[in-house]
Amino acid sequence: MSTLLLKLEPLCQETFYEFGDVIDDSKEREINEINYGHTLKIRSDSIVDTHLQNGKTVINLYETRPIELPFEVKKMERHPLGTQAFINIDDNPAIAIVAKRGNFDATELRAFLVRSDQAINYHKGTWHHHNLCLDRSTRFIVVERDGQEGNCEEIDIPQNMRVVVDF
Repeated sequence: MSTLLLKLEPLCQETFYEFGDVIDDSKEREINEINYGHTLKIRSDSIVDTHLQNGKTVINLYETRPIELPFEVKKMERHPLGTQAFINIDDNPAIAIVAKRGNFDATELRAFLVRSDQAINYHKGTWHHHNLCLDRSTRFIVVERDGQEGNCEEIDIPQNMRVVVDF
């Protein structure tokens, strides 16, 4: 059995662009003062795309139990009909484990450490692990697709392979 060790990478748009969008206050963002000077609008350009096959955009609250590292990845999932955004509302880091859209290839998995002041919006069809966090339970606002058609496909990590995430 082969083992693939995924080291957590820092999350930034330059390394995450093929999987989705990073929503944060990085210096490259366009910033505008709005609401008569009471608010700064930090533009993210992240698009919510959920309307294929009569889907609708919904906002849900997820509460995720923490994991310990090292963590073994057993399954991945994707949502082919809509984007899925995770917005952390607690001061606790999360983990994003991802692979490119298209045919799943476990050897191309990557793992990112998502700071509590960052949010992510997965592109349609991006392979990702279900929501993970560290240290303690963490709540996320999740903007995603709801509709009659199934929008979650899962795949198992091949039996001859072990994928482990660690610092």
